[in-house]
Amino acid sequence: PKFSSLTGSAGSVRQDWCEEHGVPESKCVECNPDLLPKGPDYGWCAEHGVHNCPLHHPDVAQLKKVPAVTTADLERAARALVGFDRAQNNSACKVYRRRIQFASLESVKKAGVDVEPVDRHLISEWIESNGEITYDETRFANLSTRAAGSIWHVEKNVGDQVRAGDVLAVVDSILIGQAKSDLVDALVQESLQQKTMERLRSVGQAVAGKQVLEAETAFEKAHVAVLKSQQAFANLGIPVDLEVLRELPNDEKIARLRHLGLEGAVSSELLSKVTTANLLPIRSPMDGMIVDRRVVAGEVVDTSAILFKIADTSRMWLNLNVPLEETHKLFLGQTVRFRPDGSQDELTGRLSWISTAADKQTRMVKLRAELPNLERRLRDETFGAGKIILREEPETIAVPTESVHWEGCCHVVFVRDKHYFDSPDSFKVFHVRSVRLGAKSNGFTEIIAGVLPGEIVAAKGSDVISAQLLKNNLGEGCTCVEK
Repeated sequence: PKFSSLTGSAGSVRQDWCEEHGVPESKCVECNPDLLPKGPDYGWCAEHGVHNCPLHHPDVAQLKKVPAVTTADLERAARALVGFDRAQNNSACKVYRRRIQFASLESVKKAGVDVEPVDRHLISEWIESNGEITYDETRFANLSTRAAGSIWHVEKNVGDQVRAGDVLAVVDSILIGQAKSDLVDALVQESLQQKTMERLRSVGQAVAGKQVLEAETAFEKAHVAVLKSQQAFANLGIPVDLEVLRELPNDEKIARLRHLGLEGAVSSELLSKVTTANLLPIRSPMDGMIVDRRVVAGEVVDTSAILFKIADTSRMWLNLNVPLEETHKLFLGQTVRFRPDGSQDELTGRLSWISTAADKQTRMVKLRAELPNLERRLRDETFGAGKIILREEPETIAVPTESVHWEGCCHVVFVRDKHYFDSPDSFKVFHVRSVRLGAKSNGFTEIIAGVLPGEIVAAKGSDVISAQLLKNNLGEGCTCVEK
């Protein structure tokens, strides 16, 4: 239908009718601008990318009282523009000076135009990404034996909480028995060579200096052998107190070495049954939980086999992938939200790592966030949807998304005249206002600049107004040439 059929009744008053604007010609504010004088024209705002910018000139707002623009509003607009590729308006566009008029309230209702107030809303802007929860690799350990052998005893099971130093299992390894035997031999030889050296030194000139030198050399070799044996045990994770062992008789040395590394590792009852000297404990290197166990008593194992996996599950990693083109918007510390598949719970963490490389095939960049897991509800290898929050503004100026239209040069909304209801004869006018768009959320579109809270904009049915605006523009021809 023609706009005139929606906005008035042209047939009954043909002699006083403006065909172009669909209202009585005697009341057409576009043909007779003195009927409703336009306000001052402040032109283009280069900072915010709109015409007649209300943030700098709040008097353009269609409100009875000139509103106050706060510093927070200006800062919010600046944050919305920095680092984001926002849709641009044409600085040469003149459509913002246009007004769309209805003949009466009835014609507005007939056209199906509803209005909504410009209000403040919580607006979030984010990058979406599929994600996967994994264990924190800085708090994760794969454990194997340091010497090949067979499993003599398994102390811990999957799900057990362990502390650093706790024994998980005990391995029976011939290498351990040989190392203990070598240490006893080295200690005995060291003691013997030391006594020989001291005896030769005590007799002074009665023996040749060569003999003393040979004794000293033999002692040094024996001492080095002891240190090598001590280091061999250190490499196996078993500390050896040489000073204590040196003071013990040989039979007590052997008894002490039989239980070396097992003190406090297993129960005293179990320890009393130990007759072999081949036992090597496997200890936890960290506090955490056993999340995997791959061994049973009697199983033959070597140093390459993973026997236990331990993780500190109080914190988990969330691994994400985003397109390379989006990474300029990211920085460490940004809020990340994640919803596991099949769950309604939304988890929150912080971005902790951004890869410096992009995948050669997919051109995706890996990200990582850390998620607290104090309640131990998160699971390794859980998939879901993640969001990296770029902005979150609780007081953003926003309008219904259906209020926004693209007229060929600019994004516009239609703002109801502030005198719309002053009297039955008040002009039913909507002002065309260019706006700079931001994020969209929950049916609302952020207006970075262009309108102020309290103004009334056409929402549902505003496409009727947009169609009339475009019709008039086509009739005039587009003169938007940006300078």
